[in-house]
Amino acid sequence: MREKAGEDSRVEIRENAAEGSGAYRSGFACVVGRPNAGKSTLTNALVGTKVAITSSRPQTTRHAVRGIVSRADGQVVLVDTPGLHKPRTLLGERLNDLVRATWAEVDVVVVCLPASDPIGPGDRFLVNAVSSIKQTPKIAVATKSDLVTPDRMAEHLSSVAQLGVETGVEWAEIVPVSALHGQQVGLLADLLMTRLPEGPPLYPDGELTDEPETTLVAELIREAALEGVRDELPHSIAVVVEELRARDDRPADKPLLDVSAVLYVERSSQKGIVIGHQGSRLKTVGAAARRQIEALLGTPVYLDLRVKVAKDWQRDPRQLRRLGF
Repeated sequence: MREKAGEDSRVEIRENAAEGSGAYRSGFACVVGRPNAGKSTLTNALVGTKVAITSSRPQTTRHAVRGIVSRADGQVVLVDTPGLHKPRTLLGERLNDLVRATWAEVDVVVVCLPASDPIGPGDRFLVNAVSSIKQTPKIAVATKSDLVTPDRMAEHLSSVAQLGVETGVEWAEIVPVSALHGQQVGLLADLLMTRLPEGPPLYPDGELTDEPETTLVAELIREAALEGVRDELPHSIAVVVEELRARDDRPADKPLLDVSAVLYVERSSQKGIVIGHQGSRLKTVGAAARRQIEALLGTPVYLDLRVKVAKDWQRDPRQLRRLGF
């Protein structure tokens, strides 16, 4: 997994890092958990900015998103992964395969076990799967710690420790964290750094993600579309950015970026839900997405959204390939 910045950049950053004390460390840590365990919120909190979309809906994350944390003592590349679950579709199977392929190649595995929920079958399924990674350090993070009382947190931490014993997983650390409020996020970053091997930076200083702009834009549009729709609909939405380019006839001091994207759903009835009465829902999605895209890219955006039906795309190998899965 170590495809990195160019050699010149690595040398320059390594020399800067050497001014600090101690050995410089760098490596990869993947963030895993069942759906809706707070993985993306934790990744964003560690990076210090939004690199992964979040939603209250399970299974929001659909690909491995890299966020880069650079400090004087080291650099950790966080890989936010889809929620590991018992799949019902071909898409679900492929997302699970992606998670397993990711954790097989990293230096540390961060296992999110939300404190707001008792340890359940989904957590046991996850930790049993993680137990197959024998040599990689595993840090258990009790996410959403702000939602529970101290007594409940103590019970949860005890349950996490016991789950490790029952599944044969030796936790390197067990840490309660509230990513939403920033509680113990810095401590977790420190613990991650100590588990990385010594080595030069993997990306230039200041780089926060290596995701292509088209991917980030597509994810922001999907995030906006997820809000306020029926519970079953989010899993049926996919977004493809067909065009992202600066408008040629604009002066340099007044740039405008043209973005054209298609929201794919599985059935005609879902298309009506996304569009809404006289296009009201799609306009709301477009306005919310445009604000996020403009904040991300730092330039005004003209956003053109269309909705199309790709029948049963989650189960169709050909459709999945066309949509990038």
